[in-house]
Amino acid sequence: MRISILFLVLAASSICSAQQTLTPENLWKIKRVYGEEVSPNNKAILYLVKEYDLEKDNGIAHLYVANLDGTNSRIISDGKSSIYDAHWRPDGIKIGFLSPQSGSMQLWEINPDGSGAKQVSFFRSGISNWQYSPDMKQISYTMDVKVEESLADKHEDLPKATGRAYDNLMFRHWTQWHDYNYSHVFFSAYADGLVGDDANDIMINEPYDAPMNPFGGAEQITWSGDGLSIFYVSKKLVGKEYALSTNSEIYRFDLATGKTTNITQGNLGYDNEPVISPDGTKIAWMSMARNGFESDKNDIRILDFASGQQVNVTQDIDQTFGNIVWSEKGDKIYALSPVNATYQIFEIEIGSDLKRKSFRAITTGEHNINSIQRAGNVLIGTKSSISSPNELYSWNIKTGSETMLINTNRALLENIEMGKVEKRMIKTSDGKDMLTWVIYPPDFDPSKKYPTLLYCQGGPQSAVSQFFSFRWNFQLMAANGYIVVAPNRRGLPSFGQKWNDDISKDWGGQAITDYLSAIDELAKEPFVDNEKMGAVGASYGGYSVYYLAGVHEGRFKTFISHCGLFNLESWYASTEELFFANWDIGGPYWESPVPDSYKNFSPHKNVGNWDTPIMVIHNELDFRVPLNQGLEAFTAAQLQGIPSKLLYYPDEGHWVLKPQNGVMWHREFYDWLDQWLK
Repeated sequence: MRISILFLVLAASSICSAQQTLTPENLWKIKRVYGEEVSPNNKAILYLVKEYDLEKDNGIAHLYVANLDGTNSRIISDGKSSIYDAHWRPDGIKIGFLSPQSGSMQLWEINPDGSGAKQVSFFRSGISNWQYSPDMKQISYTMDVKVEESLADKHEDLPKATGRAYDNLMFRHWTQWHDYNYSHVFFSAYADGLVGDDANDIMINEPYDAPMNPFGGAEQITWSGDGLSIFYVSKKLVGKEYALSTNSEIYRFDLATGKTTNITQGNLGYDNEPVISPDGTKIAWMSMARNGFESDKNDIRILDFASGQQVNVTQDIDQTFGNIVWSEKGDKIYALSPVNATYQIFEIEIGSDLKRKSFRAITTGEHNINSIQRAGNVLIGTKSSISSPNELYSWNIKTGSETMLINTNRALLENIEMGKVEKRMIKTSDGKDMLTWVIYPPDFDPSKKYPTLLYCQGGPQSAVSQFFSFRWNFQLMAANGYIVVAPNRRGLPSFGQKWNDDISKDWGGQAITDYLSAIDELAKEPFVDNEKMGAVGASYGGYSVYYLAGVHEGRFKTFISHCGLFNLESWYASTEELFFANWDIGGPYWESPVPDSYKNFSPHKNVGNWDTPIMVIHNELDFRVPLNQGLEAFTAAQLQGIPSKLLYYPDEGHWVLKPQNGVMWHREFYDWLDQWLK
């Protein structure tokens, strides 16, 4: 009898210890899986896993290899430095990757079993965005090149002077001031596991970047099937013209002749991410039609090299696309597309005339598929949801059936209880159905009342999908005892292009009303404490918080705005990508007539109505939404005697990316919410 009682006590103790909730600290313990690539023989897969050390305030990415079915997963890097940009050599015998171990970012190679790691490039400075040519005779890569004279060059006798001088726009971008360097595409000879010392710049003296700043990577550069040409993406504009345009082009550089050709001439918006067909006869890429609109619909265009025929194969499909993958025969394309706040895989069948023959969804479900590539009759990629981070999966192309290949975070997450995620369709003020995610605390009891948060999404055109965020994590909010209401308000993709476009030049209009419709509907529930509701968000979401603070009519008891836009006039005059401001706000504030956005939708116009505690978070290195926006908002609150707090990071940009800063951010975030809502 004593043994049975002891067993029950131990079992109960084990169950209790297993019922943990998500915390900021264990959020940073979650390993981040990405960079997967299938081997040339379709038998293995490499991938990267990044682990963070909170005490050291850094992270390191390790290189893994597994069988295609996920078995025999093993780490093959030694952990001495982070691994970047890993690729199979075309013969599958080696894996190449970038490492800073020797002092600068250089190319290394390793055997798939982890043996024989060695440095194979020795360039004068670090490289990035590298690839093997298909015939393994060369590699391509990017390297920064100084094209323009700096102020230090002009005044060599003043070595301690720190001034900068500019006579054009784009003098800073996202988190960096212009340093007179540009990222150029190079190629060098490669043979017998060694890169030659010939560094051939295919953009000599050009004041342009390839890939495009700030977020472009190796997906914007690719080799032709015969290894005789390099295709790359660049926006070949400077200064004010660069700041006002999204017209990027895809260029083809012929290695033999040195001639560069623009293959997307006449396409006015972003042309991006070129992918060569398996037989090398065609190229597909993502293309936007409208110049100046960074969130336009991404169509898939195909060019036949021999005939010169170019076709938009998704023109009449009311969806936006990305991550293009060719079928083995080149008669189909697989791509990702957002649908109803999820990301799914679609198949597009193409005829010999390049026109679309059929279109179908391969996958369905409440998830985000974030990347794919082909391996025979399956697609390999990563998938996440609101309750689970990225992991590796495979999908049968014919049936859509799904198999989890790697569960990197099982040991950590199996003991963490997640809250229920519910999909609700809420009627907006104009009678539309709005998909809204509602996330409940893990121990939710419908007989109790809970403080509730309205989550305001940024972008403004960025879906509230099944993402697993490491900052705006809905499950972490729920674990802290909050019900989370996350509406897909006007302006968010995956509900057709009109819904996506409706927010432009109407920031404080229907989208704000959509937010109020969502929170008012949830406020009818008996488990929502109407006296303890808050609104939180970043970027346009931070703008939404500032705007709601002036019009909410007592609904909310506190607000948190991270890097939000407060004064549209001062923001327009201090941001950098003016194409975005022109498209979404309507142009500069000195135009006649003055765009309605400045008159009707700038949060600072209603600041006299503020009467609710507010926390302002802003970062020094955010040049998209500069620091002055947060300082203006905080000052306005302080001068009106409104309880307020400023959280400021001198070393972060639009996001908070450093581990200890991230944990501090979350602690302050929840301390503020708990102070006013609990």
